[in-house]
Amino acid sequence: MIITNIETVPGMNIVAQYGLVTGSTVRAKNAIKDFGAGLKNMIGGELKSYTELLSDAREEALTRMKAQAQKLGANAIVNVRFATSSITVGAAEVYIYGTAVKVQPKG
Repeated sequence: MIITNIETVPGMNIVAQYGLVTGSTVRAKNAIKDFGAGLKNMIGGELKSYTELLSDAREEALTRMKAQAQKLGANAIVNVRFATSSITVGAAEVYIYGTAVKVQPKG
């Protein structure tokens, strides 16, 4: 599956469009890691547990979007964007969306 944040796939023609595909996940903070992050926040530095949490969430959302595109018969997703939002205290959503398409080499 080709994933790109631009409207086309270089060197390829879009031969079919299947529409919007999405993926999302909502993740909550771990209370023990949250305590450690609170201490780190006081002294400064990267909050690695949160970085890891968001990285895992992005991968899960991406996997879900790709699965949706594959069910439609797509072999690429163009114009991909990520968004995040706070759902409640201690929980955040990672949302990804793009346009599912079928591409083939130019020529």
